[in-house]
Amino acid sequence: MTADDPKPQTVPVVAVVLAAGFGTRFDPDNPKQLVSVGGKPIVCWSIEAFERCARVSDIVVVVNSKVREEVESLIDQQGYSKVRVVIDGGAERVDSTAAALDTLAQAGIPGDAKILIHDAVRPFVAQSAIDGSIDALDQFKAATVAYASTDTVLLTQDLGDLKVVKSVPDRPNTFRAQTPQSFRFATIRKAYELAAQDPDFHPTDDTRVVVDYLPGEPVAIVSGAETNLKITTLEDIPTAERIAEQLEGFDPKEAARARMHALLAQAAGQMR
Repeated sequence: MTADDPKPQTVPVVAVVLAAGFGTRFDPDNPKQLVSVGGKPIVCWSIEAFERCARVSDIVVVVNSKVREEVESLIDQQGYSKVRVVIDGGAERVDSTAAALDTLAQAGIPGDAKILIHDAVRPFVAQSAIDGSIDALDQFKAATVAYASTDTVLLTQDLGDLKVVKSVPDRPNTFRAQTPQSFRFATIRKAYELAAQDPDFHPTDDTRVVVDYLPGEPVAIVSGAETNLKITTLEDIPTAERIAEQLEGFDPKEAARARMHALLAQAAGQMR
């Protein structure tokens, strides 16, 4: 092993891929996890990112029950050897994370295991972000991939019917949260146990759970990238296709032409 090689892991490194959302901002009749980008379903991009990382030992996939059969079929077809279980998620993102944590607890996962929680609709997460997350947990008990903001961020408050600027943080201190968000298992489990006692518990990501309910626990920043795009609406698909083309040389126009040629050839064959 050279000095540049990643450190071998002595504890389980579990990737939790959250694919349970059924976003109404996308297409309620076409689950975005199953939409093809770069010739591959979005959920497959995310699973493969952790499948490729030699340091990840196990993968848990959390799905909406409506697409469970399709996702399980894709996993079988692609032969993802690290996927240990596919489970149903909950009504909100935090419910899906909680379901995954309960499954890991029931499986006897040790408290010092490293848990990487990733949104399946961020299909282009870099290996450097995954490795950086794993490494950060050697020094910290919580970490999140984030990308430095190039825009000035405004913190606001309500004033009548309008929002007004309350403060303007220094730009070097502002980041856009991405995933994976990573934790030692005992840390994220404790944060969720505390959060479950709060009737107003509605965070939008797992870092927020630790920041709010374990305020003394620092959360390290791991460098993200502009390409770690979250596919939220149909308008994000062209950008995703461009990223896929850059990463794998996939040309969506050429693929469309190939599909058309195949259909024409099939039609011609039936006419003979």
